[in-house]
Amino acid sequence: MNLSLMALIDFLRYTIAAATPLLFASIGGLFSELSGMLNIALEGLMAIGAFFGMAAAGLTNNIFLGALAAILSASLASMLMGLMTSKFRTNIFITGLAINMLAQGITAVLSQAWYHTKAVVAFDIPIDSHLFSSSISQLPLIGVLFSYRSMFTICAWLWVLISAFIIKNTRHGLRIRATGSNPQAVSALGFSPDRIHMQALIWSGIGSGLGGYALGLSISAFVPNIISGRGWIALVAIYLGRKRPFWVAASCLLFAFAESSSNYLQGFSAIPPLLVLALPYLVTLISLILAKREQ
Repeated sequence: MNLSLMALIDFLRYTIAAATPLLFASIGGLFSELSGMLNIALEGLMAIGAFFGMAAAGLTNNIFLGALAAILSASLASMLMGLMTSKFRTNIFITGLAINMLAQGITAVLSQAWYHTKAVVAFDIPIDSHLFSSSISQLPLIGVLFSYRSMFTICAWLWVLISAFIIKNTRHGLRIRATGSNPQAVSALGFSPDRIHMQALIWSGIGSGLGGYALGLSISAFVPNIISGRGWIALVAIYLGRKRPFWVAASCLLFAFAESSSNYLQGFSAIPPLLVLALPYLVTLISLILAKREQ
């Protein structure tokens, strides 16, 4: 295998890995979006999942218990958001911003209280990155790209497939989609739109929590601003993908490709580093404009 082919494969592997947190968060946010709830709290939910997931994994030395903690913490935050909007009729946009700010504050406070620092908190967590590798490596092309990836990368694509099935082929998915298009009709059939909104937000919390946790595991640490706008990018991916699971996943790959390109260009280009680092966000802005024009 020549060097150029190896470099291309490494680039594609990094792109697939970079898409992992976006896949979890965007598909989770798709549930709430289809129910008619604009969830701009994906950024905060990812941060909460990253912090509590890494804290639990570090305490128990078990990545699965960390994943459970990430899911529970982000789901509780999304339920709080649902409670505020359904029971107290707060504005969904303002409530989402409040969750984002709450996540930033609570992670900083608990980081200081538990680890005596508001900076980087490193964890030594055993990660079986080769789980599934024996079977995945046998597949043509896919085996080359996925065989050395974290199991969370594999799980992210399973999350896409399972979520697409739930949305398209189950009564639960039908109720979510119906609530987003005509909540009055759903109410007339005897179902509570508020309850369905809450369920959709919980799905959003599950995906976002796992996305943030996967991001933390990728660097074996929790750092301030670890999400770095990925929650907002995940929200853009939902609209760029026209609220269709597989197109949303393709949009996540586009943004991951931009992130990978920015990292590689830093070593092979004379472009100023700060401009290169802005590439993923530039792609996000252009994608958002194009998505808006096509509506």
